[in-house]
Amino acid sequence: MEENGKSLESEEGDGIMGCLGNVIWFVCGGLISGLSWCLAGCLWCITIIGIPVGMQCFKLASLSFFPFGKEVIYGGGAGSFLLNIIWLLVSGLPLALEHLFFGLLLCVTVIGIPFGLQQFKLAKLALMPFGAEVV
Repeated sequence: MEENGKSLESEEGDGIMGCLGNVIWFVCGGLISGLSWCLAGCLWCITIIGIPVGMQCFKLASLSFFPFGKEVIYGGGAGSFLLNIIWLLVSGLPLALEHLFFGLLLCVTVIGIPFGLQQFKLAKLALMPFGAEVV
């Protein structure tokens, strides 16, 4: 059976592989990455002005816990650009370096390459989280 040019068997297989990838990811590094985003969110939420930034951190923590099957679309305007500059100086650089380190570590083995690529996706997102949409 086909629907919109894709076979239903293919979609079912992609869902199972994405779920399996997310489970392995969570155990092998996603937990640490997600908790880092949660910590950044808690620190931003200490101040009233930082609450919107903290809420964005919590949204991105859910992506960091389970990244397989999700894509990031970048957009935004001048407001997002200014907020990204502030974010980069305060929290973005440490999170990006963490994801970069774990991505390089995971790419040492052939089995870890897909997981390393997810870490690189999260490192880019850690540098520019505002104006990004997760689909």
